[in-house]
Amino acid sequence: MSLQRKTTTGFFWVIGHQVSVQAINFIVLIILSRVLVPADFGIIAMLQVFISIGMVLLDGGMASSLIRTINITNKDYSTVFYLNMIFSVFLYLVLFLSAPLIAHFFKQPPLTDIVRVYGIIFILQALVSVQNTKLTKEMNFKLQLYMQLPATIIGAVAGIWFANNGYGAWSLVYMNLIRTTVFMAQHWMFTNWKPVFIIDKELLRKHFNFGYKLSIIGIINTIYNNIYDIIIGKMFTPIILGLYNQANTLSIFPVQLISGAVDKVTYPAFAQIQNENEKLKVVYRKVMQQIIFWISPLMMLLIITATPLFKIVLTDKWLPAVPYFQILCIYAVMYPLQVYNINILNVKGRSDLLLKIELVKKSVGIAGTLTAAFFGIFPLLWFKVFYGLFLFYMNTFYSGRLIGYSMKEQIKDISPIIIKSLLVMIAAWGFDYYLGHNFEIHPLVRILMTSTVFALLYLLVAYYGKSTALVDFIDLAKQSKLYKQVRPIKFNKADN
Repeated sequence: MSLQRKTTTGFFWVIGHQVSVQAINFIVLIILSRVLVPADFGIIAMLQVFISIGMVLLDGGMASSLIRTINITNKDYSTVFYLNMIFSVFLYLVLFLSAPLIAHFFKQPPLTDIVRVYGIIFILQALVSVQNTKLTKEMNFKLQLYMQLPATIIGAVAGIWFANNGYGAWSLVYMNLIRTTVFMAQHWMFTNWKPVFIIDKELLRKHFNFGYKLSIIGIINTIYNNIYDIIIGKMFTPIILGLYNQANTLSIFPVQLISGAVDKVTYPAFAQIQNENEKLKVVYRKVMQQIIFWISPLMMLLIITATPLFKIVLTDKWLPAVPYFQILCIYAVMYPLQVYNINILNVKGRSDLLLKIELVKKSVGIAGTLTAAFFGIFPLLWFKVFYGLFLFYMNTFYSGRLIGYSMKEQIKDISPIIIKSLLVMIAAWGFDYYLGHNFEIHPLVRILMTSTVFALLYLLVAYYGKSTALVDFIDLAKQSKLYKQVRPIKFNKADN
């Protein structure tokens, strides 16, 4: 099967994967939010940074190295597998011993036991990471979906049961552990790969030399991505942290749903054309326009409908999180731009350049975040928005040089999409305001009416404005018909 066809087929399987799994997670999040209180989510958010750092260290950046390695053997996979297993035990012991210190830092004694139990996820993840990486490299997203769905469902049912029986924050811990256990067990039962007992020093050095820089970058990213949880948890209260954490999760959910699916397919595809700059530029350009075309209007619609949406979905106890959510939706629009520019540096093997960039970006980010926090929660959130623009500048400047796609060109390609989205948002917000102040209608009806008006206006503007992204999407849909009978993407002559 050609790369183009594998990419197209993989895209639809990953979309199915992301939509189904994330939809279940979203529904479960809503159910748990209605049962639990904001403080329960705040408690778990406090330890998330330590779990996330452990996951980054566990991977060691070597998963990316395995994916981008052209001629790979079972020695590569086995070497990385055994290293992961050894390191996972070490990480768990460190976390176990550090648990009282973490609890003391946040002044939350229950965290000691929670951290020690939740940390078992390191070992579970080490048992599945190489198998999952191998499936990703082979673009076997179909099998990944078949294994992820039952794991997600079983974990979700368990989490809801624990929450309804008064386990509070522990219900979130048990849900994640059970889900990861089921996912891991299925990989050992249904994948055709098993490790051979070998650790090749040369291969280890090769993957480590590429991966350790990505690990440092990942740790820096993880600390920064969770710096809000750390600062809010330390300087404010578990309730405010819970409100922020939920608003952040909900605002980034649709972005990760769409861009995450595309990223999972495009990274291995980019890796296979890493030395063809012209084609890489064309594919990257199409991907970026497509993502912004759908995410930009979606996030703006969520800003308009945030209050009635929170009332219906999460109940009134979560309404204080609405302004947090609206600000974070603005940041979410820029999130994919950062991810895909970074992917260009990854597939080009420039982990050295990535490390330098990340050190600068995160130094600025952490300093700014700490400063903004002293002025309150809202200055902290607005800083995140402006910092997102800074990230776009830094990432685009360097990745654009590698494939001849400058920041100026990228802005020229995406700015018409964002401007059209803003114009439609203003019109739809006026319509929503008119509904809310002149008619007594149910919040759900109001959301549906505003969403319908927004969607129709946006598609009309895109269609009659001959949006490149919409034209590409229609062409892709015509080629795909059913995702089981897809045909290769046909590039224009100018694209080759």
